[in-house]
Amino acid sequence: MTAGRMKMMIPLILIILGVSGVECDSHSLRYYKTGVSSPGSGLPVYSEVGYVDDREISNYNSDTRQYLPKTEWMKKLGSDYWERNTQRGRNDEPVSKHNVQTLMSRFNQTGGIHIVQTMTGCELRDDGTTEGYDQEGYDGRDFMSLDTQREIYIPTMNEAQITTQIWNSPEVRWGKRYKNYLENDCIEILQKHINNGREDLEKRVPPEVKVWGHHQSDDVTRLQCLVYGFHPRPVDVKWVRNGEDDVPSDEMSPILPHPDGTYQIRVSVEVPTREGDTYSCHVDHSSLKDETLSVIWDPPGNRLSLGVIIGAVVGIIVLLVVIAVCWKKKNKTGY
Repeated sequence: MTAGRMKMMIPLILIILGVSGVECDSHSLRYYKTGVSSPGSGLPVYSEVGYVDDREISNYNSDTRQYLPKTEWMKKLGSDYWERNTQRGRNDEPVSKHNVQTLMSRFNQTGGIHIVQTMTGCELRDDGTTEGYDQEGYDGRDFMSLDTQREIYIPTMNEAQITTQIWNSPEVRWGKRYKNYLENDCIEILQKHINNGREDLEKRVPPEVKVWGHHQSDDVTRLQCLVYGFHPRPVDVKWVRNGEDDVPSDEMSPILPHPDGTYQIRVSVEVPTREGDTYSCHVDHSSLKDETLSVIWDPPGNRLSLGVIIGAVVGIIVLLVVIAVCWKKKNKTGY
């Protein structure tokens, strides 16, 4: 993928990663729709991806033109569901193309690659409360969003005011209508997906942890903690000095997905190089229940080298052989 194509992918990736940090006892249903102005971008001109929590459940794009299940448990919905949504996806393609062209004209753009994105969905929390959202973006920037309390759309760009005025008008009142969908139909669909995929969605996989460090200078050491192979996604990782003092992190990677459905995160800190201080990486995750996983960083100077260990073992063996020979001679000669 070229640098230009990767640049166009970044906003979509950030949206997907940025909204997935849901509490493990809550569940969410989200759909991400993306319209691209030009087929030369390397992306489908139109795509729609569905997620329950952090799991991709469905995918439609203008290349395949098929609405497809992405998990085994989604296949329980039957062929009618997929055929119906395939037709809906095909109907949405020209609508998306029109929306992209409309926004390009609002920004006085006649060419180039431009992206319209929509994130819509609902969340069902463990206490029974719900939340819905509908957000629009253009070229990686917020365009407008639904205020569910006031039942109106709020523009975040001047170019969005025309759309929000129409959608908020007494004749249309799209905010009120869509809020009703998010708080009722969306929640019902989410509950059906949870029942079908509960074993997959609520599985608990404990994390693996690796720690290492290297000297930045004589006085400073950079410590790294890699936490990987865990599920679900929410996790808390921090460095601790002497078992009690939290060390502020100066670099923390996003929580990234693995192909097997688990996740990883890396946390780095810079600490003064001092004798006597100990550092450990502390991990809190739902798979660990109420326990905290703590892994101590052992500086290289505190470790015996392999050569030293082997030499010590060989020395002990030689010593034992000598003692045995001498004991044997003593028994024979009385020496």
